[in-house]
Amino acid sequence: MSATASTGRTEISAEWGRRVAAPIRRVASVLGSVSLTFLGLTVVTFIIGRVIPIDPVLAIVGDKASREVYDRVREQLGLNKPLLVQYWDYLMRVLHGNFGTSVMTSRPVLTDLLSVFPATVELSILALIIGVAGGIPLGVVAATHRGRWQDQAIRFGSLLGYSMPVFWLGLVGLLAFYAKLGWVNGPGRIDVAFDDMVTPVTGMVTIDSLIAGEYEVFWNALSHLVLPASILGYISLAYVARMTRSFMLGQLRQEYVLATLAKGLSPWRVVWVHALGNVWVQLLTVIALTFGSLLEGAVLTETVFAWPGLGMYMKNSLFAADLNAVLGGTVVIGIVYIGLNMLTDLLYPLVDPRARDQR
Repeated sequence: MSATASTGRTEISAEWGRRVAAPIRRVASVLGSVSLTFLGLTVVTFIIGRVIPIDPVLAIVGDKASREVYDRVREQLGLNKPLLVQYWDYLMRVLHGNFGTSVMTSRPVLTDLLSVFPATVELSILALIIGVAGGIPLGVVAATHRGRWQDQAIRFGSLLGYSMPVFWLGLVGLLAFYAKLGWVNGPGRIDVAFDDMVTPVTGMVTIDSLIAGEYEVFWNALSHLVLPASILGYISLAYVARMTRSFMLGQLRQEYVLATLAKGLSPWRVVWVHALGNVWVQLLTVIALTFGSLLEGAVLTETVFAWPGLGMYMKNSLFAADLNAVLGGTVVIGIVYIGLNMLTDLLYPLVDPRARDQR
């Protein structure tokens, strides 16, 4: 009995050790991957900063400055140091959140990014909700009606979403829904009359106005938001619908679908519960990539609608030869992508137990 008990305790201890070690290995793996990705991001942005045909010294001193002034500023920026030393200094600054000072605003780039990024997040979140809420059901319908008119119509609509330039859609939307019909408010984030009526908490006007109980401000901000978000949402809807259709077609060919239908399970449950449930891991990746692309790809939309977000900020910075601001925005977008990849990696086991067993 004692030998059996000892063996049992040993097995329990070994099992407990494996269960404890598995999460530690996962965390170490994720941290290692994130660290390498972040290091690669800083290397790429550093190289871009040296290759791009913009002289940061001239952007500061102007083209009429004397040679002495030019050399002094160049030395202050550390551009006279060896490249490896410059990269190390750049990496240390980025790790401390120091992206330098913006030539355009004369403020720290991080301060500027924190002020404009919530506007892009607000726009992208609503666009993502529209894209996911519409794209997934349409993709499922297209897959279950493959080759029929429903499938053809959804595929045609998705093709239009891919093909139409976003700036053209924005201009047409403003002409139709703002200038002609008056259904929504025009460019900008909020009417001038409502400026400074709400204390910023999250930086997103719709949420901050609800927190403050300023419902008139909320409806005004939402009216400005709905058109650009709908245009971006339509583009993301086209992508999500196309990918959902592709994933679902693969699942509907599986033998378990025919088996469950043969057992008398309703087609609705087979499609919307079992088949759709088996593609959620792939869909999480699609949704994460869609959100990241919305954050980085809203430049034209923000320009058309005068939306004071990250895209507008980076566009103006590029035109002003403000290299610190451009590279700072690029690093922030890269960090967002890294964070989204981490989040989806953590969510995989929650939506699919098989992913948990494989880790």
